Amino acid sequence: MLLWPRTPTFRRSLRSLSNAHRNPHHSSFFHLNLSSSIQPQVSGVLDDDCEGFLPWLEWKAGSGISSSLSIGKSSYGRSLFASRIIHPGECILQVPYAVQISVDNLLPEIRSLISNEVGNISKLAAVILVEQKLGRDSEWDPYISCLPQQGQLHNTIPFADFLNHDGVSEAIVMSDDDKQYSEVIADRGYAPGEQVLIRYGKFSNTTLMLDFGFTLPYNNYDEVQIQLEIPKHDSLHDMKMELLRRYFVRSPKDVKGLSNSVNSFIVKEVIPTSAKGKGLPQSLRAFARVLSCTFPQELNDLAMEAAQTDGRLARRPLCNINKEIEAHLILSSLFTKLIAERSEAIMSLEFSNASISTKVDVRRTMARDLLVGELRILKSASAWLDNYCFSLSGQAIHC
Repeated sequence: MLLWPRTPTFRRSLRSLSNAHRNPHHSSFFHLNLSSSIQPQVSGVLDDDCEGFLPWLEWKAGSGISSSLSIGKSSYGRSLFASRIIHPGECILQVPYAVQISVDNLLPEIRSLISNEVGNISKLAAVILVEQKLGRDSEWDPYISCLPQQGQLHNTIPFADFLNHDGVSEAIVMSDDDKQYSEVIADRGYAPGEQVLIRYGKFSNTTLMLDFGFTLPYNNYDEVQIQLEIPKHDSLHDMKMELLRRYFVRSPKDVKGLSNSVNSFIVKEVIPTSAKGKGLPQSLRAFARVLSCTFPQELNDLAMEAAQTDGRLARRPLCNINKEIEAHLILSSLFTKLIAERSEAIMSLEFSNASISTKVDVRRTMARDLLVGELRILKSASAWLDNYCFSLSGQAIHC
C-alpha cells in the first residue's frame, strides 16, 4: 500500500482530492465488469467484496482507471491481477489526482488541533478515520470499506494502492502534475490471472516496516544508521566539534530530515570486490580520522588540507599510516560491538516462546528480517575495515 506517488521522472507531490461538487477533469468513461468470466489462474481469486469498486471509482473520476487489472486475493491480502495479457511498457492504470486522498483533505477544525510536528502519515490516517466514522454517509465509502482495519492504513491512491511490493520491479507509481494523474507502466509482461507487482521505492526494511507494515527476508536496500561520539573527556573535544561543524556538508538525506547531525551516518552493504569500500561513507571515515587526533596541530593540518583541496575535512588517508590504522580501528571496534548486539538480539528472538499469537509472530518475523539485514551490512563493513587495516599494516612494516 502506497503512502504517496514516488517517481524519478516527475515532480513528487501530494495532491488534494476534489470536493463533492467539483467537476471531473475528464469526460470519457467506460465500465469494467469485475464479475466477468476472467478468473485469476496463477496467484489468487477475484475479490467479490470489491466487485463494484472499480466501476464506482471510474464513475467518480469521470475517466477510465484500468482495463487490464482486477482486484483479487492473494497470500499478501488484497492484490491486483492481470485480467488480460499485459505487455512490457504498457500503461496499466491511471488514477487522476481528483480521486486521490491526501493530507489536504483534513477538516479545518481537525487541522487546527494538529501541530506541525505531526507527520503526513498520521494526518492521512486522521482523514481516513473521519471518513470511516461517516460510514455510508461518506462519499468515499466504497473506497474506505475496502481498506484494511484501523491501525493498518497507509493508503492514498485508490485502486493503485492494491498493488503489492516487489523490490526488484522497475514499475513504480509516477505522478504527472501537468496531466493531473498518477500512472503505472508495466516493466514486464503478465499473463491473465498473474499478480501484478510494483516497487514502492528503494527502501530499507526499516522504512518498509515503519511506513508500510512489512519487511523482506533479503532486502538489497537495507542500511544501518550509526552514530559516533567525541568523548566529553577528550581534551580536544570542543576543537574537534567546531572543526566538524565548520566543514560539515549536509547531504540530500539530511535536507529531508532522515539524518541531521555531523555524527550520524548511513552505512550500506560494502561490496567485497570494491577496493574503495563502497557503502562505507567517506564522511564516517573522516570523522574517525578527526576522532583519532591527539594534538591541536593535527587538527590544524586537516583544516589546512580541506581549505586547499575540495573543502571537505579529512577525506584523504592520513599521512601517518599508524594514525590511519588507529582511526579505522576505532570504526572496527564500533562495528564489532554493533555486530554482537544484533547477533544477541537475533538469538533472543529464536529462543523466544513459540506459543504466541499470530500478530506477535508477524512482528517477530519483521524484527528478525530487520536485524538480519543490518547484521549482514555490519559484517560486510567490518570485513572491509579488517582488510584495509591489514593492507596498511604491511605498508607500515616496509616504511
